Amino acid sequence: MGMKRTKQKIAARRLTILGSTGSIGCNTIDLISRDPDAYRIEALTANANVEVLAQQARATGARLAVVADESRYAALKQALAGTRTAVAAGDAAVIEAAARPADWVMAGIVGAAGLQPTLTAVRRGVVVALANKECLVCAGALMLAEVERSGATLLPVDSEHNAIFQVFDFEQRDAIEKIILTASGGPFWHTPIEAMARATPEEAVAHPNWSMGAKISVDSATMMNKGLELIEAHHLFSLPDERIDILVHAQSIVHSLVAYADGSVLAQLGAPDMRTPIAYALGWPRRKPAPSPRLDLAAIGTLSFERPDPVRFPSTRLAREALRAGGLAPAFLNAANEVAVAAFLRREIGFLEIARVVEETLSRAAPEPPRNLDDVIAADAEARRLARGFAAACRVSA
Repeated sequence: MGMKRTKQKIAARRLTILGSTGSIGCNTIDLISRDPDAYRIEALTANANVEVLAQQARATGARLAVVADESRYAALKQALAGTRTAVAAGDAAVIEAAARPADWVMAGIVGAAGLQPTLTAVRRGVVVALANKECLVCAGALMLAEVERSGATLLPVDSEHNAIFQVFDFEQRDAIEKIILTASGGPFWHTPIEAMARATPEEAVAHPNWSMGAKISVDSATMMNKGLELIEAHHLFSLPDERIDILVHAQSIVHSLVAYADGSVLAQLGAPDMRTPIAYALGWPRRKPAPSPRLDLAAIGTLSFERPDPVRFPSTRLAREALRAGGLAPAFLNAANEVAVAAFLRREIGFLEIARVVEETLSRAAPEPPRNLDDVIAADAEARRLARGFAAACRVSA
């Protein structure tokens, strides 16, 4: 009598999504919803968007939902009444959510606010899908030291770094000459500088290829996103800035490239859809299906590449200066940019003044390296104070 074989059931992975209501978080939820039996949601966090957070928690059966804005606690509690989802609020609760027993954590909180929660997840030694570039920009050495100590796995989710990760031969680092980050150029790539000075927030966030949040869209328009990505790439791939190039590639099809000593250049291509790099991180080390549009190169026809214009887009120069200065300069760069972009979105300063505020603030950065996260947080606060002053001066002189 033969033995009957039974299919072994694979245990569902436990996931936490930090920043679940943002673009990255919503795309992650979309992928999970297509294979719900494969995942269990440990925690979801949001800044203030209670409506979407509650909807996500109900749809996924999340064990915990956290809103960072404490004034929104009652609304979240009411929205999830009658469910098994626990509710919490405040920055400390977001950090506690990152400490919960998940196997895989999406670090999707935008800006410096994601520093402490991401570091908390890393310290648990789990797989951390990193969509928050500011973590490595502001505290790269500290973050990577914790990754090494805890045994965590850091998987880049930014399309550029994810692309490099896919074609970077970590076993032959000595054969790599350089990496090449591609940039879309944003909505103002062919706009005269005089017109850029009059650009409105609505024009700046109208990205031609990607659907992103307002802050990231403005960073794309100034090309500061590429400057921040350059610093992030330096930490992720252990390369100096002179071995990291930037090319403007308007079609956003080639997401980045790696050049090797034998003259080979390997690239990762795909339609501009963040579900592709998220799916790569979600399935790693195996690939999983994603609903991203399939690439039709014949239909696209032409792929173009140009060097960035350093006069009209000074942000990449500022990022290189911050990286070379070291210490707390990258944290100053990031904090000043967040303040300047917010002021621009409130129509308090002009588009070109974003870079001016950042440059003035960066010139005040302390050269000492941070000893711990408290040093980074203190530098972030000081840079924001200075940047607000410089932004106010721009308003007065306007």
